[in-house]
Amino acid sequence: MSDTRTDAEPGTVYLVGSGPGDPDLLTVKAKRLLEECDVVLHDKLPGPEIIDRLPEDRREDVGKRAGGERTPQSEINERLVELAREGKSVVRLKGGDSFVFGRGGEEAAYLAAHGIPFEVVPAVTSAIAAPAVAGIPVTHRDHASSVSFVTGHEDPTKEESAVDWEALAATGGTIVVLMGVGRLPDYTTALLEAGMAPETPVALVERGTWPGQQVATGTLETIVDARDEAGIEPPAVTVIGDVAGTRESVVEFLQHDYGATDDGADGGA
Repeated sequence: MSDTRTDAEPGTVYLVGSGPGDPDLLTVKAKRLLEECDVVLHDKLPGPEIIDRLPEDRREDVGKRAGGERTPQSEINERLVELAREGKSVVRLKGGDSFVFGRGGEEAAYLAAHGIPFEVVPAVTSAIAAPAVAGIPVTHRDHASSVSFVTGHEDPTKEESAVDWEALAATGGTIVVLMGVGRLPDYTTALLEAGMAPETPVALVERGTWPGQQVATGTLETIVDARDEAGIEPPAVTVIGDVAGTRESVVEFLQHDYGATDDGADGGA
């Protein structure tokens, strides 16, 4: 695509969500852009099945790992501008949807401030997809008429959390926590202290739609032990609320091909 650009004309940056990880769940537009673009800047979260399909000479790993090496967001922003000013067509590939706790909004603002044209390509967010493939609807007419999406990993420079766990405990709906495996004891305790019932069902879905997907279930009081017993690690989605308890009635007939290890991973509900 770059050979149609002039030296004075910047390329376009596409802020693309890859969905939860299964290549079959890429949007048609995302797939086309990945095939046509000059370069892809990707996180780890799109998953190995998607990343491994990208030619090595057209991809740059700018991912972040929990507790590991990180590419500063400022460097990612600068690299997007640099590549676009070279006239390249750039895909910034994120796991899930780039505007759901994916820093897509920050990147969009930076590109606009530097005069770089960009386009947003929405995707299936893992906040909904991961519970769904595990047999858990985030809303259900009999159990939850609202759902709240929360990050379990806030900006460490914040002086205090922006998440009002007490208010969430009082809503009576589903709470979906992304990037919250490590802080699971903190927010389950906060919800218990806010008055949420200890027997409230909770599920953890690790690597939803990836090979090796696994699920651990329990209650607000037992889910930390269930996490540890199952060895749940990031990336994983936490579902808190009555909908998490509906999985038990459907899991026997739930069809998937993600190499899931449900047997032995589920804790008691």
